[in-house]
Amino acid sequence: KRSLEKMAQITRQIIHTANAPAAVGPYSQAVRVDNTIYVSGSLGLDPKTGELKQGIKEQAHQSLKNIGEILKAAGVGYGN
Repeated sequence: KRSLEKMAQITRQIIHTANAPAAVGPYSQAVRVDNTIYVSGSLGLDPKTGELKQGIKEQAHQSLKNIGEILKAAGVGYGN
């Protein structure tokens, strides 16, 4: 169990980048909690046009590219 003292010491940072589509709901692109980064809601949207890529393969590729940009904004990458 985490003590209240330890919980009070947890750092939380909102991660945002214009190089990936903005969140389409009431959530952040990513949040760093201590040494863990939580990415949410990544879709296969083109950040320049806001349009959904055609085809599941293209959507998956774009979604992973968007996640990569979010990770880059957090100062990390897929290698971490």
